[in-house]
Amino acid sequence: MNAISQLTQQHRLCDADFALTEEAVRQADWPKARAVFQAFQRAMLQHFSLEEDSLFPAFEAATGSNMGPTAVMRNEHSQMRALMQDMDQLLSAEHAADYLSCADTLLILMQQHNMKEENILYPMCSQLITGFDAMVSAGSAA
Repeated sequence: MNAISQLTQQHRLCDADFALTEEAVRQADWPKARAVFQAFQRAMLQHFSLEEDSLFPAFEAATGSNMGPTAVMRNEHSQMRALMQDMDQLLSAEHAADYLSCADTLLILMQQHNMKEENILYPMCSQLITGFDAMVSAGSAA
């Protein structure tokens, strides 16, 4: 599987856990919601780490700029981290309505973010970063 496919698959796996968490919240199955949310959050943070620690620096070195798409992606990662932190607290407090409201916001942000990465940034990385596939494979295995 090439790097773009691997990264896209990571997005889809996160999306699946996100949807399962929302379903569990709607059913007031709080133990399941918390467990699936923790898996979602771990996968998201691992994905962000791969991008921020390996992919983005390599892209910036190849382009000579850290003010382009990687700056936008880092900013969006920060926004998503803040929302996930809020959502974790709302799950602990079992506040379904507030959780679902935050989830709606995060869903929109994730969808827009993933489209930019999958359609713009990842193809650019594939063209510009030597060893892109190996970098993603190594980061995905960690």
